[in-house]
Order: sequence, then structure tokens, then C-alpha cells
Amino acid sequence: MWLTLLYSCSGGAALLYILYRWVIPSIVQYHAGLALMWHDVIVERLLDVLTRSTRPQRLLAAVQKNATRGDPRSVVKAIDEFCRYTEWAMNVGDEKGCILDSVVSEVNPATVLELGTYCGYSTVRIATLLPPDAKLITLEFNPDFAVIARQVIAWAGQEEKVHLVEGSSGDLIPKMKEQFGVKSFDLVFLDHWKDRYLPDAKLMEECGLLGKGSVLLADNVICPGSPDYLDYVRNSPKYRSQYFKSHLEYTKVEDGLEKSVFLG
Repeated sequence: MWLTLLYSCSGGAALLYILYRWVIPSIVQYHAGLALMWHDVIVERLLDVLTRSTRPQRLLAAVQKNATRGDPRSVVKAIDEFCRYTEWAMNVGDEKGCILDSVVSEVNPATVLELGTYCGYSTVRIATLLPPDAKLITLEFNPDFAVIARQVIAWAGQEEKVHLVEGSSGDLIPKMKEQFGVKSFDLVFLDHWKDRYLPDAKLMEECGLLGKGSVLLADNVICPGSPDYLDYVRNSPKYRSQYFKSHLEYTKVEDGLEKSVFLG
């Protein structure tokens, strides 16, 4: 009886592990709502309880274990491997990250604003491609994320190029000129709350932070999506926009980046 019970429990545990580790992740790979619910709600909360840590803390631990200090490319690689094979996280990801890299290289900006630092993944990608005298300001609303991001950025050896500011974009954008001496931004990477994309773009216009030729690059414009922002930049005479089709980070769900050049 006890042996039968043991076999049943072992079999049930093995089945649950297979479902958790392979079956469900494979199923949700192609469905936007299910992917976000599974990875960003169910799994994250479960692991938070089991490990008594947060996802950003686990990501940082992976960087410190697997990346070489002072080597930004190894930091990016360590995060990508963690997110693809261990635990999904809401970075721009490796596939869209290559698009981000190409836009940064094309624009060759002297001043960059990033809205939404999270754990510093895209910050490191951008900073790596900037010349030493360039200025990268990244805004993060969540102070817990900011603590992790600072350590990731420092591990990558990019802290001298990056100014991480904590607070809401709506409060901080009007202070950019006074606080940082920025006349305008050559490149703005939007990767924060999707419902803030449009109001923050308009706020940057009002504050004179966009000059002729300034580029807005917005992530996750399809998933989770920012339809009002897309409608604005695609139909406003102030912008010339281009869509880069891709996938939601580390999945097969359609997503993309929208590159919008401010025409003045």
C-alpha cells in the first residue's frame, strides 16, 4: 500500500514537473495572453514564494554567477540565457535587442533617454554602443528594480555612462533640461508602462526635448500593445514611422518595435 502510494506521489510529482517545465511553456509560446499570464504572474509569484526572492534578484544572481565583471556582452548573454532557459523576464530580449542595437548604431546618439530601466538589460545594450562622452539617462519608477539595475549596470562596467533616476516619467521629463542640461534627446527608448507612451511622447514635445531628427523607439507596441501611441506616431505629420516586426521576448508571440523620427 505504502509502496503504491509512493509510486503514485512520485509519478504525480514527475507529471507536474514535466507540465511546468516543458508542456505549458511550449503551449503558451504562441499565445500572447497566456504567455504573459503564465510567465509574468503564475510562475513569478510561485518562484517568489518558493525562493523567498524576487525575479530581479534571481536575474542579478545569474549575472553575478555567469557573467564576467566589466564585460557588458557577457552580462547581456547571461541575462538572455537566464530568461530563455531558466525564467522569463520582461527585457527587450535577444531578438528585439538586435533591432535596438542597429537603431542605436544608426542614430549614433550623443544624448539618450530610456523610459523604463527594469533590471538594466537594455541600458547595458545601449551604453555599450555609445561613445565615452555620450549621456544616457534612464528612468525607473520602481525603486526595487532600480537597486538591481544599478548592480547589473555596474557589473557590466557601464556605470560611468549611465544616469539612473528614480521616479515617474511624468514628473521627471519636465526636469530634464534643468537637472541634466539636456537640450534635446537624439534617441528615446520607450519601454515602460504602455499607457504612458503617448502622454510621455507629447510631454517631451511640449518640453522641447525632441529636435528635428530625434528618434523615438518604442518596444512592445503589439504585445502587450500601445494602440493609441501607434495611431498617433503613424498619423501625425510630426513623425515618420517604421515598424520592425519581431516577437515578444523569448517567445513566438508577435511583437515589434516602432521607430519614429521626429520631423519638427
